[in-house]
This record gives sequence, C-alpha cells and structure tokens, in this order.
Amino acid sequence: MKSIMTTAAIRKKLITYIAEADDKKVKGMYLLFEEEIEKEKEFVLTDEQMKILEEEREKHLNGKSKSYTAQEAHDVIRGKRKL
Repeated sequence: MKSIMTTAAIRKKLITYIAEADDKKVKGMYLLFEEEIEKEKEFVLTDEQMKILEEEREKHLNGKSKSYTAQEAHDVIRGKRKL
C-alpha cells in the first residue's frame, strides 16, 4: 500500500531532485512551469490593500503619521535605534 505524502514532504523531495538533476532536466522542468513562475513575479494589490495604502499615504502627506528615512528604518531593524 502506497503512503500519502504531505505537501511539505513532496516539496522536499522535489527540491532535492532538482538540486541533483542534470541541466537538461532542470531546463525541461523550467520550460514546463515557466509561465506559472513568471505570473508569480507579478505583484498586484487588492482593492482593500490599495485603500489602506492610500489612507496611510494621506496620513503621511498631512503630517499625521511618523515617517522614517531608509537609513532610520535600517537602524531600527538592526537594533541600532529605537522607534
């Protein structure tokens, strides 16, 4: 009787297989999934996410929210600065 594998187990087996497969097989698999892979790169916000983004933008432009430079954000993330 064949056991049912979890999705996580299948992913692990596929990752191992792809890592060890010859170039021809890897290219073939890529061609098979290329369209789906390229679709994954598209980043689309939902209407609700766009609404939230616009609300936050308006708060920023009106001075009603605290904003940080890229360097300040980096420092906070790295623990070099507190909010």
